[in-house]
Amino acid sequence: MDELTIPQEFDPEQFVTVARFEDPVEAQMAKGMLESSGVECFLQGENANQLLGAAFRARLMVHRKDETSARELLPAEDNGQGRGEETSEDEA
Repeated sequence: MDELTIPQEFDPEQFVTVARFEDPVEAQMAKGMLESSGVECFLQGENANQLLGAAFRARLMVHRKDETSARELLPAEDNGQGRGEETSEDEA
């Protein structure tokens, strides 16, 4: 493997947003729910949200291979922002 080649499981292009949250507590709860179900995930923008809550939303990110499972586990009404909102990698 070339030193400059990024393994697919670590490639930022392989991660998708499955939900967005204004409330950091709700974001942490959703993250915990996915993790307890075995879905690896992380929050992006969580700390920026604390500075200007109305301007920033925490994004719950999962690997593309886990996207379907994550969307099935998350409630449909995730802050009215999460499911059904397709986010491209360009926004990352």
